[in-house]
Amino acid sequence: MKTMRFIISGGGTGGHIYPAIAIANALKLRFPNSEFLFVGAKDKMEMQKVPQAGYAIQGLWIAGLQRKLTVDNLLFPFKLISSLWKSSCILRQFKPDVVIGTGGFASGPLLQMANSKGIPTLIQEQNSYPGITNKLLSKRASSICVAYANLDRFFPASKLVLTGNPVRQDLLNVESKRMESIAHFKLDASKKTLLVLGGSLGARRVNQLIEKELPFFLSQGIQVFWQCGKLYWEHYQKYNDQNGVQVEAFIDRMDLIYAAADFVISRAGASSVSELCLVGKPTLFIPSPNVAEDHQTKNAQAIVAQKGALLLKESELDSQFETVFANLLANETLQNELAINIKKLAMPNATEAIVNEISKLIQHN
Repeated sequence: MKTMRFIISGGGTGGHIYPAIAIANALKLRFPNSEFLFVGAKDKMEMQKVPQAGYAIQGLWIAGLQRKLTVDNLLFPFKLISSLWKSSCILRQFKPDVVIGTGGFASGPLLQMANSKGIPTLIQEQNSYPGITNKLLSKRASSICVAYANLDRFFPASKLVLTGNPVRQDLLNVESKRMESIAHFKLDASKKTLLVLGGSLGARRVNQLIEKELPFFLSQGIQVFWQCGKLYWEHYQKYNDQNGVQVEAFIDRMDLIYAAADFVISRAGASSVSELCLVGKPTLFIPSPNVAEDHQTKNAQAIVAQKGALLLKESELDSQFETVFANLLANETLQNELAINIKKLAMPNATEAIVNEISKLIQHN
């Protein structure tokens, strides 16, 4: 059997890296003889996370444009030329059968060069509002796998395939892990658990909110499991001394913490939204307003439109948070409605569907 060769590119955040690793793992099962190379941005988290997952990675000297005038912006043309040249060298040496991009500026130069060389390319767009890199690449991509309907506003309709986002398979049956979870995290089984998620680095405004509202949560008799992110760990770890509060920089066993959670407060990055659809918990989204194209707000709105979650903007937290959250706590009908409706939006077979599209590109080529 011919050895298949895949290059996967994307990064900058966990939202681009983890789908890329999930796709690679699924391709390895489908094509046991395959070889993989990841391409990311130097100095970004993919340079650690991808080798930890067992894959080789090469880094490009590339970064996104900043919204204000900076030295990095002045260097951008040089970084782009350097990255296009290095991408061309990588493609020539590795000779991939298919190149897969999961978004982020790291994937831009590589997929651009693959398109120019006639190598089949597949884009995996996680968000309901695409980033500029994928919009530019879509014109020449072979196939575009998306997680939301109606993206023909941004992409050629003939190339679109609605697959959903790759998610961890260990999240499929979290209900059965509740007692294991309570033991693992040493939680109080008699109390409701609020899970707070701010992404791998952390969310400053969410952390400030939780710090301010801790007395309110504890007065309501709920325990708080708070993932504050590694950027904020030093500041917030002191709350581990409080009874009913656990603070973690990072959560290794997401399947178990989802099993324990009764309510979730979360950012609305694409991977988080897809996971929360799968586990079906009453969720309040607090989207980051600081991401490109405000795509977190649009991701959250797509769920809220189906009555699958609640949404508060950062600007509304001081005036509305306690009212909205107290109502959720007191209203079991609302809790059940949110849990049922968000779960209807889950796409548990997304990774397999994406691999099917990659297989078609191989056959066609």
